[in-house]
Amino acid sequence: MCVAIADSRHLVHFFSFFTIESNLLAIVVLLIGGAVNPRGARWAWVRGAATLYMVITGIVYAALLANVEVGLTAPWVDSAMHQVTPAVLLADWIFFPPWPRAAYSKALGWLAFPLAYFAYSLIRGAAVDWYPYPFIDPRQSGGYGRVAVFAVVLAVVFALLALAVSAIGVARSRRR
Repeated sequence: MCVAIADSRHLVHFFSFFTIESNLLAIVVLLIGGAVNPRGARWAWVRGAATLYMVITGIVYAALLANVEVGLTAPWVDSAMHQVTPAVLLADWIFFPPWPRAAYSKALGWLAFPLAYFAYSLIRGAAVDWYPYPFIDPRQSGGYGRVAVFAVVLAVVFALLALAVSAIGVARSRRR
């Protein structure tokens, strides 16, 4: 019984990484996009969200986690999840843009998931004494005040990234 509880806790830990969640969404988007190539505003929104989340994954990894042990045992997995998949999603967005017109306000809606993820990570981390990333862990980052400041900075950066991803889609759609 204890082994099952420990295993389920590790499974929840695994799926509590933004990297894992964003890569799963990216895989779904690439599979559906490749298989049926859906059109429409909702699909464009989902593609944009996946692209933003993968860009966030790549940038946060490069800026904050490249020299931190993230629990991946194979270097190629680390590279695929933090570098290759973000580049693939961004290239997909650039070369096959979905936005027929400006959608900047809709792009800001993409921020709902990262903000909810951050809240989940803080609440769950306090409850189970485990945080997925050192910059979210108040024990490692200097307390909740510093985590809050960091969260505000990240939220602003993520909003700017959302607007940039949307702008790329709009500009590329107009060229096509």
